[in-house]
This record gives sequence, C-alpha cells and structure tokens, in this order.
Amino acid sequence: MNKIRAVALDVDGVLTDGTFIWGTGGEEYKKFSFLDIMGISVGKKAGLIFALISGEDTPLIDRYAQKMGIVDIYRGCKDKASALNSFAQKYNFGLDQVCFMGDDINDASALELAGFAAAPATAHETARKIADLVTKSAGGQGAVRELVDHLIFQMAQESKLEQGAHH
Repeated sequence: MNKIRAVALDVDGVLTDGTFIWGTGGEEYKKFSFLDIMGISVGKKAGLIFALISGEDTPLIDRYAQKMGIVDIYRGCKDKASALNSFAQKYNFGLDQVCFMGDDINDASALELAGFAAAPATAHETARKIADLVTKSAGGQGAVRELVDHLIFQMAQESKLEQGAHH
C-alpha cells in the first residue's frame, strides 16, 4: 500500500447515514457521528489532510467543514474524480497518496482514481466492489473512524518497516 497522505470523503452516506430531514420551513437537517468527528481529529493529528467532496450543495457541508477545520470543500460536485485530482494537485500529492471514501455510483470514478478506495458497509454494491476497504461500520455511524484507524495502523506498520531497514 502506498503511503496515504490525504483523505477525501463523500458526505451523504459516508459522514451521514444518507438520510436527511426537511423541516416545515424547508430547512434541511443531517445527522453526523462523533465517532467520525473523532476519527477526523485523530487523522489530522497523525498528519492526514482531509477534503469533503459532495454532490450536494448545502451550507451544512460548510458548517461541518468549519467545525472540523477542513479547508478543501467541493460542493455540488458532479465530477468527483476531477475534484479528487484537483485536491491531490493542490498539495502536490500523487493520486496514489490520496484515499477516497464514497458510497454510491456517483463516487465510482473517484474511487477508481484514488490510491486507496474505501466504502462504508452500507454503500451501494457498485462502490463496495471497487473499494480496497469496506468498513464494518455503516455510513454516518463510524465508517470514517474505522477508515482512519486502518490508515493510521498502516502508517505505523510502514514506519516500523522503515526503521527496521535503517538498522
């Protein structure tokens, strides 16, 4: 596995369980998990850079990004592979250094392009078939935390191997 340095996440179905609620005044609500919030926080401490790539264009994405200190946000995105490419180029990373987690057919192009592809347990079969990792956790219920834990474990293993090579 190549050294993953950045993680791009779809929002609906990955950071949320894919449902939304409309209030009587037209307001929209989404439910996020503190497991995933902690996962992103732990990932950032480990040096990972995060981006949100969503087909939806809602201020809730900005609010989540602001809470998490995520500066790379692609809202209303119809070409997620292109967004993933832009994100990688911004930080001068090869696509092999970027992970993408998505859950449906509109994420397929980005999943195929990423160096490491992940999908929540609840993802559509299309995304699960492409994914290098399918989490045991559902979208919006710790799938992102599970992904980050997996990546950090891989980083630790690679670090041990590198240290062993120097001795």
